[in-house]
Order: sequence, then C-alpha cells, then structure tokens
Amino acid sequence: MANPIQNERLRRYYEAEQKVLSGQSYTIGNRQLTRANLSEIRKAIDDLLDAGATLDDSEPDRSGTVRRVVFIDG
Repeated sequence: MANPIQNERLRRYYEAEQKVLSGQSYTIGNRQLTRANLSEIRKAIDDLLDAGATLDDSEPDRSGTVRRVVFIDG
C-alpha cells in the first residue's frame, strides 16, 4: 500500500522524466551539462509503481480477482 510520500515522489520522478526527455543535456558557455540519468529515473518510477504508488492517490487493486456485474431486467 502506497503512502502520500511515495505518491508525491512518483509525481516528482515523472516531472523529472519529462524534463530529461525535453532536453537531456545542454551547453552553457564551454561546459556541457546533463540533467540526469534517464535510466535511473525510470528505475525509480518502476520501483515506486511496484510499491503501489499512484498518481491519483487511489489504492491499487491487488486482489487478483475478477469482478463481473450482470444486470438482470426484472
């Protein structure tokens, strides 16, 4: 079960991923700078998702059961 801290970390990692994807590296003067390691960000996202973190603060369904609703017109 994820907690609000894990959910917030997931949000921040997704934001970091977007920033890296928009420009992994850039140059200022004669210095080449790299934002972050994309594979590390993606691993952290996967780890948080495996731990149950969500973006909408809802509880993931881990029951493994399938539910079927049958409407009967009566």
